[in-house]
Amino acid sequence: MIATVLFALGLVLIVEGLAWVLAPSLIDRLLEVLRSLPMAARRQAGLLGLVSGLILLWLAFGLGLRIGV
Repeated sequence: MIATVLFALGLVLIVEGLAWVLAPSLIDRLLEVLRSLPMAARRQAGLLGLVSGLILLWLAFGLGLRIGV
């Protein structure tokens, strides 16, 4: 179980790191835009990301992904 969590965190850090390495100025502009949004819009964006992630995990398991087997 812990290996799966570490694997998932590692993948997240790789994707986050790639974004900062490949397009740091784009990330800065994105953060500026996010700061200008009202709190409710930021919460909605976070909720959309959360639901999208859950749907992707559900699809992956539906396609046969098995963890810890």
